[in-house]
Amino acid sequence: MVALIYQGGPFASERDGVVFGNRERLLPIKKRGYYREYTVATPGLKHRGVRRIVCGGKPRVPDVCYYTADHYQSFRRISP
Repeated sequence: MVALIYQGGPFASERDGVVFGNRERLLPIKKRGYYREYTVATPGLKHRGVRRIVCGGKPRVPDVCYYTADHYQSFRRISP
């Protein structure tokens, strides 16, 4: 999925790449529009599920990316 983010897609969901608001304030505080979210497919589900990658910075050249397996309740830094 991270490779697709760097390529600019194509993404499976029309919601991929939308601004992530960081309302939970678990990620470092940045200006609105800094973070974007992307769906991580969950095998066996026909909907988006709860797994996401959230990247900060420019859409194709993020400064940092985080993974959440629990729909924004916790994050783990993954790349770059």
